[in-house]
Amino acid sequence: MIFVLSPAKSLDYDTPLSDAARARATEPLFTDQAAELIAQLAPLTPPQVASLMDLSDTLAALNVGRYAAWQPQATEANSRPAVLAFNGDVYDGLQARSLGAAQLDWAQQHLVILSGLYGALRPMDRLQPYRLEMGTRLANPRGKDLYAFWGTRLADHLNERLDAQRVPWLVNLASQEYFKSVPRRALRHPVIDCVFEDWKGAGWKIISFHAKRARGLMARWMIDQRPSSADDLRGFDRDGYAWDASVSTPERPVFRRRLPA
Repeated sequence: MIFVLSPAKSLDYDTPLSDAARARATEPLFTDQAAELIAQLAPLTPPQVASLMDLSDTLAALNVGRYAAWQPQATEANSRPAVLAFNGDVYDGLQARSLGAAQLDWAQQHLVILSGLYGALRPMDRLQPYRLEMGTRLANPRGKDLYAFWGTRLADHLNERLDAQRVPWLVNLASQEYFKSVPRRALRHPVIDCVFEDWKGAGWKIISFHAKRARGLMARWMIDQRPSSADDLRGFDRDGYAWDASVSTPERPVFRRRLPA
């Protein structure tokens, strides 16, 4: 079983790393493709980056500096493992810094983080600071945007990973923006789309902030529990969520919770 997450816009390169994390750092699998994209981004001026990505002047200037500093060869000095670099709602739920060595090893074999720049990252792949969301309309030799750039490459990669799994199911914990980079028509294996809903007002709703964190909670639960079948996912019960059989299907399990008033 493989599960996929989205990256985060915020990054943390300040929190000290454990010896286990440093020892397990790996090289990204799509560095050549990332270098192609950096070659297109590096000549852009801050105003051009601000316009392309709808960023403030300050963030645009920060990322122009990141593109200039990016190197094809990642090192301990210019990078850190991806799962320990991303710092957003999903990763607040995941709490990767508390993972032990055995958990990190299991996650390395089962977790994939989709990325506009790096395509597909394993948790311990060395990540250099960047900003490039998958939905960015960056024209490139393969088409008008990053979806055209990646084509079926990420689906092909996941197919290869899933072929080696005893339970070849792909668990989608990514946002629509990022999972769109994995064309379903190109996948050879079933996909499970997990849904997280909270009671609000007079009905069940997907609340973005809570759903993002719940995806991270589910990812952490999978690392802790190591589910061996699609049915095992029904056992997810973190932060008050519970599987609701009345609205779920095998390919779309729905987890709901009622927060205290």
